[in-house]
Amino acid sequence: MTAKPRSFYPVSCRVRRHASRPPPTIYNIFTPRPSQSPPPHAILKRVIIMPKRILIVEDDAAISRLLESNLRLSGYQLICTADGCQALELLQNKPFDLALCDIMLPEIDGFELLPHMRAQGVPVIFVSAKADVQSRVRGLRLGAEDYLVKPFDILELLVRMEKVLARSDKHPQRFRYRDIAVDEASHTVTKSGTPVLLKPMEYELLLTFIRHPGMVMTREDLLHQVWGDAFIGETRTVDVHVAALRRKLDLGGELATVYKIGYRLEALA
Repeated sequence: MTAKPRSFYPVSCRVRRHASRPPPTIYNIFTPRPSQSPPPHAILKRVIIMPKRILIVEDDAAISRLLESNLRLSGYQLICTADGCQALELLQNKPFDLALCDIMLPEIDGFELLPHMRAQGVPVIFVSAKADVQSRVRGLRLGAEDYLVKPFDILELLVRMEKVLARSDKHPQRFRYRDIAVDEASHTVTKSGTPVLLKPMEYELLLTFIRHPGMVMTREDLLHQVWGDAFIGETRTVDVHVAALRRKLDLGGELATVYKIGYRLEALA
């Protein structure tokens, strides 16, 4: 586990406490869902060229620590703060590639912060317990790239972050796992330098695995993230595509089945 982030409350800002509200539950690889048995401990390791710098603006200490531990293990550089006033100071002094921002914050709320972040060229994903349609519409109309309601799944957050970063990144990423190379710019996959032809969903599934080696992913999560909510079909679809990846890329040993849960691409030592 990473060290607990130090507090970022500025001296000049007075902290106003919100009315008590029930703590949200965030399901992730370290927290078993009610319907499944606890997955084995997973180590996340993101294969990227340059680490992305993420600003987390979250006043709930438990959620902030959870985000920090998961995203740091995924290879991101992080700076955490608990209030909007400190976030403004950080925006003026440090460059960020993305901000994860709560809405109900001390001093300056997320809606007020958004124009300042946009002025600095920082894309924003709102992560909030405010689930009403009016708040979501307001956030998106103000210019947020995405809006995620608590409680949420950490895999869903990671995928949404990747999509936002891909839209704002002028340099497509290249990923390598063992002798397999994936080039997002050319949409190509090679194994030991030899091109491998993958179907569109096989390619997207490979990207999801190779971005998160070591992470246990359920079939339902993979269907949701790769095929989308509009897909009508069974989880057997995931099994068929996984079998194709194992065959085409010789991943029989590395792309492991996690009994009664899903799949995991083993992290390389």
